[in-house]
Amino acid sequence: MPKPLVALVGRPNVGKSTLFNRLVGERLAIVDDVAGTTRDRLYAETEWNGRAFGIMDTGGIDPTHGGKAVLSIDSADFIDEIKSQALIATEDADAILLVTDGDTGITAADREVADILRRYQKKQPNGTSLPPIFVVVNKCESAERRAAASEFYELGLGDPYPISAVHGTDVGDLLDALVSSFPEAVEEEDETIKIAIVGKPNVGKSSLLNKLVGAERSIVSPIAGTTRDAVDTQFEFQGIKISLIDTAGIRRRGKIEHGVEQYSVLRSFKAIERADVVLLMIDATTGITAQDAHIAGFVLDAWKSCVVLVNKWDAVEKNNETMEEFTRKIRADLNFVDYVPLLFISVKTGQRMDQVLPLALQVQEERLVRLTTSKINKVLVEAQDMHAAPAHAGRQLKLFYGTQVRSDPPTFMIYVNNPKLMHFSYMRYLENRLREEYGFLGTPIRIVTKGRREK
Repeated sequence: MPKPLVALVGRPNVGKSTLFNRLVGERLAIVDDVAGTTRDRLYAETEWNGRAFGIMDTGGIDPTHGGKAVLSIDSADFIDEIKSQALIATEDADAILLVTDGDTGITAADREVADILRRYQKKQPNGTSLPPIFVVVNKCESAERRAAASEFYELGLGDPYPISAVHGTDVGDLLDALVSSFPEAVEEEDETIKIAIVGKPNVGKSSLLNKLVGAERSIVSPIAGTTRDAVDTQFEFQGIKISLIDTAGIRRRGKIEHGVEQYSVLRSFKAIERADVVLLMIDATTGITAQDAHIAGFVLDAWKSCVVLVNKWDAVEKNNETMEEFTRKIRADLNFVDYVPLLFISVKTGQRMDQVLPLALQVQEERLVRLTTSKINKVLVEAQDMHAAPAHAGRQLKLFYGTQVRSDPPTFMIYVNNPKLMHFSYMRYLENRLREEYGFLGTPIRIVTKGRREK
C-alpha cells in the first residue's frame, strides 16, 4: 500500500516550509521571511511512531490579487492559486495540515483558505472518504499565544493545534493525532507487474505507452505537459499481466507551473513508489540533462528497478561512435545507478521497441532473485581475499558472514565486528562483487551491516 500523503497548505509566510523541515528532519525547503519564497512544492518522506508517510510542502495560497481580496471561487486568478494546493490536498492527500499564524491571528485569507478546502470536499462523490484537516497554529512560542489559539475554532475545522515549528514545541502532539488519522495499511491485491513511465515533459512517454499496448490509450500531443495524472493501463504480454503507469512529465524545480501541472508532478513521484520497474525516458535530441539525473535520483531513493530508454534515436545524426559516446555520457552523469541498462529506441519508427518489455521483465526477475547464504559467503570470502577490509584507528573490519534477508529489492545483512568500520567505498565494492557474480541487472542492492561479538 502506498505511504499516506500529508499536504501542508495555507496562506504565504505562515511557516509551512519551517514545519516541513521540522517534520522531515532536514533543511530541504528554502526558508525566508519574504512571503512567497516557496515557488514550488517539495516532497519528502518521514515517519512517526513507526508509521512512514510522505509530506508535501507547497507555495502559499494567496486569495488576494493587487491587494484586493477575491471572494468568488469562480475567479480565473483565484482558480490558478487554489489548484496547486486545494486540488492536491482534497483529491490526493490522506491528511491536510492547514498552517496558520498565531502571531497575526485569524485573517481574511485564513477564512478563505478554509472555505476553499470545504468547498472542494463537498464536490467529492458520495461515500468517498475525505482527508481530515488539522488546523495548525504556528508561531505559538509563548503560553499567551497558545491560549489565544482557541480563536481558530472559528474556522470550523475542529481543534486547533498550537505549535512552534522553529522550536518544535508541541509538534509531537500534532504528529500523534496526524498518524492516528491514517487509514489502516492494507496490502494491495493487484498482482500485476507495475511498470511506470517517467521523464521530463514531451519525451514521448504517452506515445511509448500507446505503442506498447497497441492502442491509443493516452492522448499524444507535442505540447509539453499534456498528461496530467498517472494512468494505469493493464494488459497481458506473453502471458504476463502488466500494469503500465503513464505519468506527467517532471520538470526542474522552478520550471514547474503552479496549478494542475504542479499537482501532476506529485502523482509522478507516487507512481515511482508504486512501480516495480521504472522506465526513465531521455530525449536523444537534447541529450541527458541535470533533470534526467534528478529523476533517476528519485527512482534510486525509492529503491526501484530501472531501465533507461533513450528515445528519438532516429532524429540523431550518427556515425560509428555515436552510440558509444552517448553511452559514456549517460554512464558518467548517472554513475550512481551504473547498474541500469540502456536501450536506444525510437517510438516514432518502432526501432528496438520489441526489446522494451522483455528488458523490463528481465529486470523485474533480477529484482526477485534470492541467493543462498553459502553463495553470499563465497562472494564475501573472495572479496576479502582480493581486497582486504578497511581498518580505522588500528581496528580491522571483520566480516563474519552474510545472508539475504529479503528481495524486492535484494537486501543483504552482513554481520561484522563493528559496523562503524564499514566504509561506504568498501560497501560499494561488496555490492559490485555481488553484481559481478549474480547480476541484479537494473536493480538496486541494499547492504545492511550488523555488529556481533567474535566467538
